[in-house]
Amino acid sequence: MVRRERLVALITLALLQAYVILAALFVQVRPAAKVPTQTLRPPPPIVTAGPVFPMGGAGKLPVSATLGRRLEAALRDPALGSNVAAVVVDAADGTTLFARNHGSPLTPASTTKVVTAVAALASLGPDARLSTRVVRGQTKDSVILVGGGDPTLAGPRAYDVYPKPALLSALAQRTAQALKAQKITKVRLGYDDSLFLGSRTAASWKPGYVPEGSVAPITALEIDGGRLHPNGHARSTDPPALATSAFASLLTKEGISVVRGQRVKAAPKAAELARVDSPPVYALVERMLTLSDNDLAEALARHIAINEGKPASFDGGAQAVKAVLSGLEVATGVEVYDGSGLSVKNRLTPMALAKMLAVAAGPEHTYLRGAISGLPVAGFTGTLADRYGAGPNRVGAGAVRAKTGTLNGVSTLAGVTRTADGRMLAFAFLADRVPGVPRAQVALDRLASIVATCGCS
Repeated sequence: MVRRERLVALITLALLQAYVILAALFVQVRPAAKVPTQTLRPPPPIVTAGPVFPMGGAGKLPVSATLGRRLEAALRDPALGSNVAAVVVDAADGTTLFARNHGSPLTPASTTKVVTAVAALASLGPDARLSTRVVRGQTKDSVILVGGGDPTLAGPRAYDVYPKPALLSALAQRTAQALKAQKITKVRLGYDDSLFLGSRTAASWKPGYVPEGSVAPITALEIDGGRLHPNGHARSTDPPALATSAFASLLTKEGISVVRGQRVKAAPKAAELARVDSPPVYALVERMLTLSDNDLAEALARHIAINEGKPASFDGGAQAVKAVLSGLEVATGVEVYDGSGLSVKNRLTPMALAKMLAVAAGPEHTYLRGAISGLPVAGFTGTLADRYGAGPNRVGAGAVRAKTGTLNGVSTLAGVTRTADGRMLAFAFLADRVPGVPRAQVALDRLASIVATCGCS
């Protein structure tokens, strides 16, 4: 009996020791407590300006006749007016799958920004940055704020946006540190906005664009896109003066006494005291397309001009953009007078836009990807956030990426989508005699949704 009790005790002790060891191991290696697998829910997707469509692989090419019948029926919508053109091409090789008035030059409105985006990425490169600097003036106690053509430079009341902009406050802090290191606490401040040339507004713009807040006068030195408040619409009539005044106030807060000077020209080899750099061009292109940022579009057009050896003006920008597109063999059908699409003189053919998007989405020019990843996502981001939310067009939500365009009597849409069979297609739909823009937008969204849902085999 004693032997049996001893055996039971030994077995019990062994089991207890094993339990302790296993419990210790479990405590050490087990992850944080989980909800049972069957109750887990995937987090909602975060839609950003990043890539939505995988670029690799290709599904079945749609039968053009089937796709054409569906698009022709939708194009008869009277909301599109009397002058409408449409093109759909294969993004892999540019094969035309549908074309109606494909060579007709129409007013593109803000789909012009696709042209600017492709040219900026091709000329400047996706990783280039725009610099705002402070340099030494003619005397030891004079400094010059030098505009580098970055309209996203954020002023004192900056708020969080994508991409994170360069900060005027950081420039002031770095400038103050450099001055104090030289035992300078009082300066005369001038500003140099000479990087951009010519008129601050285009001759082909309507006179109300600046007063209504659609765009600021185009200058090389501005904060918050020339806005009087970062998230407002009202624009300054003199963005360089506004930026310089804000910089002077920030320097004062950093312990530097400032006497405001006038516009001056910095010496080419003036000693640099401080600088801040914009986000890379690919991110600026994404912002321009997603938000339809007119000021940024015009700034990028001027930087293209500078890089291509042309004057940094409206005319120089247009010439440079055309030259860059010629190098990509997508210049046919492009006639632009600005970078933003505000000009009523701009003319693009839908074939030009569709081919441009196909090149950007295709396999050969990966450095142009920002022209695709920046396109608004239907029903989610940018100028398409409030579209594709109801009716038959809901099927296009999340599936269509496209740049919108709107002027009086003009409604356009150009972008990319992956079909139900997994084929990447580029499209451009332009209508510039519409009886009403809201109804025309619904009709254009219907065309894009047809392409997106096409299983046209």
